[in-house]
Amino acid sequence: MNALLRPAVTLFLVLSLITGIIYPLLVTGIAKVAFPEAANGSLIVKDGKLVGSALIGQKFSDPGHFWGRPSATSPQPNNAMASGGSNQGPLNPALVDAVKNRIDALKAADPANKLPIPADLVTASGSGLDPHISPAAAAYQVDRVAKARKLNPTQIGELVTKQTEGRQWGLFGEPRVNVLLLNLALDDQQGR
Repeated sequence: MNALLRPAVTLFLVLSLITGIIYPLLVTGIAKVAFPEAANGSLIVKDGKLVGSALIGQKFSDPGHFWGRPSATSPQPNNAMASGGSNQGPLNPALVDAVKNRIDALKAADPANKLPIPADLVTASGSGLDPHISPAAAAYQVDRVAKARKLNPTQIGELVTKQTEGRQWGLFGEPRVNVLLLNLALDDQQGR
């Protein structure tokens, strides 16, 4: 029995050291050198104060800011510790009710807006933390934000265009707008 136990324990300890300590430290070190901002969470600091991460959605509800995707995390929205979708299918009455409520809230915030509401403004992403919206979702909100800030909608539209990110390496994904970065640029533009 000792002849089998000793090599098994030795192998367990060696592999634990390699996969549990050496490999994670090596990968983290490489990431911190090659991608320092992303390796540290892509944190955004403004005036010496941490305002969020470019990788995690933020909750905005006032009319003078762009609103992001709904969050499926609970009990609080955009909680990175509770990442995950709602797992509600399209026929689930709870999802149907939630989407109807979100549509009603968008219409109440801007009753004059007759544009079709983009799906990403009323449905959560798979992680429940998506920091981006589509350019169409940003365009849908331009008039509301412009009215709330007493600005020309063309100015706001130009800012949305400037903040729109293209496809990853020109190939992958869809164009997108980071809501936090857009709102910070909007605040900077108005000196808030």
